Amino acid sequence: MRIPIILGLFGFLSVSSLSGQTDQPNIIFILTDDLGYGDVGILFQNQREGVQLKTPELDQMARAGTILNRHYCPAPICAPSRASLITGMHQGHANVRNMQFDKAIEDNWNIANTLQTAGYHTLHVGKYGLQGGGNSPEKWAAYPTKRGFDYFYGYVRHRDGHQHYPANFWELGDNKSHQEKKEVWENNTEVSAGLDKCYSTDLWTAKAKQLIRDETKNNPKRPFFMFLSYDTPHAALQVPTVPYPRGKGLKGGLQWLGRAGRMINTAEGTIDQYRDPHYTGKGLSDVAERFATSITRIDHCVGDILQTLRDLDIDKNTVVIFSSDNGPHREAYIAGKRWSPATFQSAGRFQGSKGASWEGGLRVPTFAWGPSRIKSGQKSNEPSQFHDWMATFCDYAGLEAPARIDGVSLLPSLNKAGKQRKGVVYAEFNNQQGLYLDGYKGLRMKTSDHSVDFAIFNTLEDEPEAKDLNGTTAYFSKLQKKMKDEVLRIRMPNKHAKKSYDGEFVPGLDIDAGELRSGLSVKSYLGEWNWVPEFTQMTAKAESLGKAIDLNELPAEKNAGLLFSGYLHIQEAGDWTFHCQSTGGVIFKIHNKLVIDGDYKNDGAEISTTVKLDQGIHPYRLYYKTTTGKPALKLEWEGPNVVRGPLPADALRVDVP
Repeated sequence: MRIPIILGLFGFLSVSSLSGQTDQPNIIFILTDDLGYGDVGILFQNQREGVQLKTPELDQMARAGTILNRHYCPAPICAPSRASLITGMHQGHANVRNMQFDKAIEDNWNIANTLQTAGYHTLHVGKYGLQGGGNSPEKWAAYPTKRGFDYFYGYVRHRDGHQHYPANFWELGDNKSHQEKKEVWENNTEVSAGLDKCYSTDLWTAKAKQLIRDETKNNPKRPFFMFLSYDTPHAALQVPTVPYPRGKGLKGGLQWLGRAGRMINTAEGTIDQYRDPHYTGKGLSDVAERFATSITRIDHCVGDILQTLRDLDIDKNTVVIFSSDNGPHREAYIAGKRWSPATFQSAGRFQGSKGASWEGGLRVPTFAWGPSRIKSGQKSNEPSQFHDWMATFCDYAGLEAPARIDGVSLLPSLNKAGKQRKGVVYAEFNNQQGLYLDGYKGLRMKTSDHSVDFAIFNTLEDEPEAKDLNGTTAYFSKLQKKMKDEVLRIRMPNKHAKKSYDGEFVPGLDIDAGELRSGLSVKSYLGEWNWVPEFTQMTAKAESLGKAIDLNELPAEKNAGLLFSGYLHIQEAGDWTFHCQSTGGVIFKIHNKLVIDGDYKNDGAEISTTVKLDQGIHPYRLYYKTTTGKPALKLEWEGPNVVRGPLPADALRVDVP
């Protein structure tokens, strides 16, 4: 009776890759900076009155692919969103949170180095901002080429993205930082000196086209992953030098010329001058013309890239994702100018914007496109989030996703094949906290302590989040408690981003310990993996009922793994410390909290983590995989009135028919 509860809680579903094709597609992820859900024609602009923002290329991309209508960034601001995207970890686990710009992203499995193991050539073009302290690739601990990217071309520092002409002084900027020239790095070489009059949106696009063309020509059998990260339409609100070049693709549009002072074919004229004629003479303010021009410029660029794929005849073997790092900005970095996203209703029908966890700040315009790979003409209302892309791309590459990450593969939604697993949608930023549970969004905008209630919204029927359902019925009163319990079960505190609820005890499940028996489930697996894989998505070689956490059921000393699962019976609330040591990779989760991460570069040293657990029943999963050397695994604990030692038999519970 209890087994289905465990399966539902963890989202277990034994499925293999759902891509429908065994070959590995090229993958391009295009991320914009501060583009609102309502800024895109097909999502909102085409239905509003007044001067509309024009995005015909994005509209066509969306019609030819899948609209992920309720796709969320993990925090309504840049750095944590990009960190969660790259690491596959939501904001309850990621090491970059809140306003931690330029903090070094953790050294672990991520969206790039996992694909490298599958033979992908990995490229990052554009804005980064997760490098750590220093002033050069040698000093930056988390420079892109140290985090799984074979090639990098772009802005390293977060603030560099606040100026869209790296080689030119911008007189209109509201302060020195927004006026001065910026560094552009190509791997270990700083190259901005040759980028006179290069508007960054054009520059990143032209470079991306060149890289795609060269990679297709020189390595036609090698798949590539490209992260194309724009720094527009961010608040600098600078505009291009000249109109978009005629045509698109290999013979038109933006072209990489590669000559200092004439690096791309739009590096001419006067910087920050061109206005798209669709927006001139319409009574718009200067900043409104700028904002609109920058968005339509992005639209041209995306269409240019898609046409390049068609011209190279690789469109049917390429998947392209388009999204934004958070909702629309409210500032302008132009001296004496002000900006409001209300000008074009950039948040659409939602309330909120960048910096706020309302729908306007978190729900981002997201499309998936790929002829023969992505189902066309569909809209998915299933909630999903940035950390799901790493699992999705692993699926495309034919890899089992790492057990440590928080995401689920979105291929069933994109392909309409198989059943989509329920993922975790969780947002955390400063004193704001939100999640999806049982189809409803819970949101706390001022979480002074854990007693603060979530406002509860049905975001399909109530997009403006105007009707708080909390307390309106017994069902929503019960859901309130579930939400408060769930946010404690899915996150780990971070000492560099402290929250008011860090000291709360993690509640157990509503299960009577007397209904369970002593023991644990043990499943064994055979295979070659570079990391501890998500065994719950794989077919076990064997399954048994064990009495202790040991390696007796390990099927081989090499290329093998075990999954232990069941419940911990916590007799007394308090701080419980778990100590783990292994040769091989190990991941330990309680509920969906990542308690022990002993996988990436595990050197066999002991890892210890303390978790505040309430009295009661707590589900767990312990993953282990072999590596070189003799297999070994030891897990011990200590807590209130319990001295350090192995987990005793009376603390390990399991439910069997």
